[in-house]
Amino acid sequence: MAAPHRIDVHHHILPPRWVQEAGDNRIGPLLVSGKTPVWNPALSVEVMDKHGIEKSVTSMSCPGLWFNDVQQTLDLTRHCNEYAGQMRSDFKGRFGVFAALPLPNIDGSLREIEYAMDVLKADGFGLMTNYEGKYPGDAAFAPVFDELNRRKAVVFFHPNTSPCSTCLGEIPSATLEFPFDTTRAVTSLLYSGTLARCPDIKFIFSHAGGAVPFLAERISRLTARPDFKAKVPNGVIPEFQKLFYDTALSANSYAFKSLLELVKVSQVLFGSDYPFAPEPTTTATVEGLQKLGLSAADLQAIERDNALRLLPGLK
Repeated sequence: MAAPHRIDVHHHILPPRWVQEAGDNRIGPLLVSGKTPVWNPALSVEVMDKHGIEKSVTSMSCPGLWFNDVQQTLDLTRHCNEYAGQMRSDFKGRFGVFAALPLPNIDGSLREIEYAMDVLKADGFGLMTNYEGKYPGDAAFAPVFDELNRRKAVVFFHPNTSPCSTCLGEIPSATLEFPFDTTRAVTSLLYSGTLARCPDIKFIFSHAGGAVPFLAERISRLTARPDFKAKVPNGVIPEFQKLFYDTALSANSYAFKSLLELVKVSQVLFGSDYPFAPEPTTTATVEGLQKLGLSAADLQAIERDNALRLLPGLK
């Protein structure tokens, strides 16, 4: 059995109440398997032990918590955050918490930031790449990101389905739409000016940043327009290089070579995407990283040290 040293920043929970309220008809079709994962906290620990994962930071996944009812979302968000906090207490030393927010409700989200940081002592926040087609750079979300910036928070983004995703409907969203929606979210934060305005937020993006490394130069060309250039006074590529990216579904030479052309190893974090990606995917991530020709120091940084530097509460 592998020595427990890895820190997993992309590890999901499925509180039973959330599964019931979201419904299999919303969760299953997003995934390659077509089914809602079978999960409980003990299964997470079992997989972590098997793959040398000392700690996992938990978060909610797609389809998120917004089902067109404000009070339902407020109540369900608090329930899921407290569920994650209870898991952390029940399995001491094994879990951290990326708290959810009840977006697109702004006032509720500001209250939940206060509760998560001051009462729950969350390690950061887990957000979706869009909420009902509103991307994170939308002006309506500015108060939320300003408060997260004031708190110097860590913000982990997980992709969501998008209302504009009407093509190839037979292909599960996890295959194509998730990396593309991550790219939309990053571009939204960039050209809304949010990345420049909120320099104290530490952003993590799933799946090696989706298509961002491949499209980085193409996205940067928009600065030829003065209105776009004004939003990125530090430059596009430097903003991308400040972000963090996880290894989930990306520990292969195709994705990794592109990512490491854009950023230093210091910006890469181990992520499994368990259980939305089943255990064989965790195996593939662990084994894939070992086959990339990384030095021992770089592998240690990706699997552990970078996460501890970013999330000191996990020490």
